Amino acid sequence: MKILMVCLGNICRSPIAQGVLEKKIREKKLDWIVDSVGTSGWHDGEAPDDRAIKATKAVGIDISKQISRKITPDDLDYFDVILTMDSSNYLDVINLCKTPLQKDKVSHMLNFLRPGRNEAVPDPYYHDNFAEVVELLDDAMDAFILAKTS
Repeated sequence: MKILMVCLGNICRSPIAQGVLEKKIREKKLDWIVDSVGTSGWHDGEAPDDRAIKATKAVGIDISKQISRKITPDDLDYFDVILTMDSSNYLDVINLCKTPLQKDKVSHMLNFLRPGRNEAVPDPYYHDNFAEVVELLDDAMDAFILAKTS
C-alpha cells in the first residue's frame, strides 16, 4: 500500500505523520510506502521545521532528511490512500481530483482515530505544540494500521 500524508506547508504535520508511520511500518514489517506533501508549495525544497525534527527525535524518529514538496496530479493516481491533516487540506485535495476513484482515496487523518468527526490535527507551526501533535499522530497511525490490517 502507498500512503500520502498531506498538510499545508509540508514542514510540520505531514512530515511528522510520515516519520511516525515509517517507524511503525518497519516495526511491523509491513510492505507499505509513505510520503508527505503540502497543498501550498510555500516550502518546496526545504527540510521540516526544526521544532518538528526535535519533537520526533525525542521519540526516536528522524525526519531531518525529508524534503518539502507540493502535491501533484500524479500523486492522486500513484497513492492508494491520501490522508489530510485538516478540512482545508481535504478540500484542496478533493478539488484537485479528476475522478471518483481519486476522491475515494482521500480521508481526514483523525477519522481513523475518531471516526466521522473530520477533526483537524492541530497545526504546531502556530501553536508550538509539537510533542502533542507527535503523540496524537502516533495514536492515529496505530488506528490507521489496525483499520488497514484487520
